[in-house]
Amino acid sequence: MNSLIQLSYFAAAVLFIMGLKRMSSPVTARGGIVWAGLGMVVATLITFLWPGMHNYAWMTLAIVVGGGLAWYTGKKVAMTDMPQMIAIYNGMGGGAAAAIAAVELLRGDFHAPTFQVLAVAGGLIGSVAFSGSMVAFAKLQGLMKRSLVFSGQQFINLAIFAAALAFGFLLMAADLPSGLNILLFFALALLFGVLMTLPIGGADMPVVISLYNALTGLAVAFEGFVLGNAAMIIAGTVVGSAGTLLTQLMAKAMNRSLGNVLFSGFGSGAAAEGEVAEQGEMKEIDATDAAVMMAYADTVIIVPGYGMAVAQAQHKIWEFVQLLENRGVTVKFAIHPVAGRMPGHMNVLLAEAGVPYDKIFDLEEINNEFEKADVALVIGANDVVNPVARSNPESPIYGMPILNADKAKNVICVKRGKGKGFSGIENALFFLDNTRMLYGSGEAVAGKLITEVKQL
Repeated sequence: MNSLIQLSYFAAAVLFIMGLKRMSSPVTARGGIVWAGLGMVVATLITFLWPGMHNYAWMTLAIVVGGGLAWYTGKKVAMTDMPQMIAIYNGMGGGAAAAIAAVELLRGDFHAPTFQVLAVAGGLIGSVAFSGSMVAFAKLQGLMKRSLVFSGQQFINLAIFAAALAFGFLLMAADLPSGLNILLFFALALLFGVLMTLPIGGADMPVVISLYNALTGLAVAFEGFVLGNAAMIIAGTVVGSAGTLLTQLMAKAMNRSLGNVLFSGFGSGAAAEGEVAEQGEMKEIDATDAAVMMAYADTVIIVPGYGMAVAQAQHKIWEFVQLLENRGVTVKFAIHPVAGRMPGHMNVLLAEAGVPYDKIFDLEEINNEFEKADVALVIGANDVVNPVARSNPESPIYGMPILNADKAKNVICVKRGKGKGFSGIENALFFLDNTRMLYGSGEAVAGKLITEVKQL
């Protein structure tokens, strides 16, 4: 029986790895999710045969309730709410790892001191990932409108983390850990996760979600060692390493260190105080003139952002693109690595609308083409096209690689109003001589553009 269990866990691990590999390409990503899901099914079902297992009723109930909720929310959640769903699901993984650690510490029956150390480490990391992910969810969902920044915040956070570590060391050293010490350890770890995430602005949420994903994977791997569960070890290691790599890539895409993301408070509102006041005025254009400009262009590059997701405009935009292509216009989509509220958010939206993958280009692939483009259509994007990232050392986003939309011959920015973006930083692109503002909801504006092009 043990051989069957281990063989099944090995098969599940292979499916996890192959699924993750297929997720690296938009063409095979859907199949990759199915493969990884099949691996999880195998790992879950074979656990029922684990020697000494007896809580079958509770296990079945948990699977039915959890699976039912996941299926329902997965079907109902809007694409605009996908980032917060990822955050809360990721947090649940960290919470599950912390719960395993708590149970094992209360039981106190460790085969070796190393396992006790891993239980504490996994409990700490999982608790931080859980409570931090809940705060990230609240911010993205709009339940928490402002970031909390106060004097001495980092010192207080460090003190709480040190206290959590102190109780952790007590748990590691005890033959039978005290219930009170376990309670205080987890309470401090959860509190640290909350306080660490509170000052981080919404603009940094993609990096934060990715970081907590990595921490969840690490916590699961540690608890896998404690339980002697190979599937948990492999799955946690794969998730942790993938999340770590993605976090590094996201931070690099913003030209900022992970420490700067976690401790600078960028995007919380305070970062924009020293910003240079805008120069000039925003110049408006109507849908008729914008449609004519793009209909008679040779090349149009579209830069989507979170505003397009909010307006659910991707389907109308794709219909508009098809009309332009029927007139002989070359149209491409430019995606910044941190566009939207999570990695790959814009790619998923465009794929949902049926946009072919060969029309979607990353920053490195398309940035040199903006200078030759007749029109850059920016719909819902902000910081990722802000030229102060290249020109103003005083700006919080200075040095961040951006899409060179401002270098196109003409720029049309679709925006609901004249307010600042999610990070609270004024976008200098809106005030350039070659930029025109097309005000309105993304879907409504796209509908007007479609109507106008059809009449030409």
